[in-house]
Amino acid sequence: MVADANAPRRPPLGLATAIALVAGNMIGSGLFLLPASLAPYGPAALLGWTASALGGLALACVFAQLCRRLPRHGGPYAFARDAFGDGVGFAVAWSYWISTWCANAAIAVAFAGYFGALFPAASATPLRAMTSALAALWACTLANALGVRSAGRVQLVTTVLKLLPLFVLSLLALPAVFEPAAWQPFNRSAASLPSVMLTTMALTLWAFLGVESATVVGQEVDNPQRNLPRATLAGSMLAIVATVASCTVVAAIVPAAVLATSEAPFALAASRLWGNGAGLVFAATAAIACFGALNGWVLMQGQLPLAAARDGVFPPLFARIDARGTPQHGLIVGSVLASLLVLANYQKDLVGLFTFSILLATASCLLPYAVCSAAALRTRSPRERAIALFAFVFSIAALVGSGAEALLWGAALVVAGWPVYLLQRRRLAVNQPATPG
Repeated sequence: MVADANAPRRPPLGLATAIALVAGNMIGSGLFLLPASLAPYGPAALLGWTASALGGLALACVFAQLCRRLPRHGGPYAFARDAFGDGVGFAVAWSYWISTWCANAAIAVAFAGYFGALFPAASATPLRAMTSALAALWACTLANALGVRSAGRVQLVTTVLKLLPLFVLSLLALPAVFEPAAWQPFNRSAASLPSVMLTTMALTLWAFLGVESATVVGQEVDNPQRNLPRATLAGSMLAIVATVASCTVVAAIVPAAVLATSEAPFALAASRLWGNGAGLVFAATAAIACFGALNGWVLMQGQLPLAAARDGVFPPLFARIDARGTPQHGLIVGSVLASLLVLANYQKDLVGLFTFSILLATASCLLPYAVCSAAALRTRSPRERAIALFAFVFSIAALVGSGAEALLWGAALVVAGWPVYLLQRRRLAVNQPATPG
């Protein structure tokens, strides 16, 4: 039977894959390093977890509300442009696009670290670590270049492979959380509880970036008005529960002094419970988690500029697609920039390069979150307006809490984009036909 060439194209991503895109993008490199970062604060870190989890859920509700109202391609960019016009739309698209390829550099570097834990020779020198990071980045770029369906399959498989061990660890080791010794002392730092909450909220923020992922690929999701809100909320809930539960369990199993200096906290916890073999399984889980998140964020780096370019807000290069509907130019440009970020800093150790890339990615992502929360405030529902207000305050507080360096980078990156926007406006004005007089 010959297919009708004029029949409408069925979007390649179903509900399960869209959920995997959200959860997979959220569960990445940050999760597997967080227990070590939070160890100096002890159980008091749960204050930061609670604030971040509530903020993440509020943002998920905001994006679910916005895509229910405007189920179209582009996610944060589309919502910002619809609410505030082309200028704000461009600023959000530019910031978000920068955050994607900066995040990809960070995740690729984290993958190299975990891959090196499995195969030490792969990261024995900075050059080898850099090569491993770039190989992972371009492998994910290739998977995305084969089409959204191909990228979706990789995302679904890797998300299942990383969620299962996390839930197994959380369930089997749950009794350790209720041991009195795990809660003494509650605050292991010299800082006050409010200060601990702000600090740990900033540390855990990286783990909750990605709640908006399904909305970015709106036109690629089947029945978007129904499935986008469901995928956003379900994927965010899965990621938040898995992240908070597993990190809390690890902190209860491993003594704080040991945990604070560990480069592989989950592998260490599994080794203490079940032996070295289990530790290797969790090192592999971490590598899979990074690879899956990298695959999902590479998808973002091509799809959001595609939406902006189709509206004339981004340069037309990003609007070009191949026979599979893939924005090859957007994928390649983003991966080249991420590669340059890795190359420019490869003499740093992996932790230094990871931290630098996270700084850029987080600073660039918070502006879109704040603008989209402001857009959601225009709803008539008092309940939705209250959630949007909380998400807006959370986004601003997280931006301020990220520090002066992050604020300066964020501002500099937005300003750097304005010449591109002005040139694009001029090009459109020149090409616009004159109105008959």
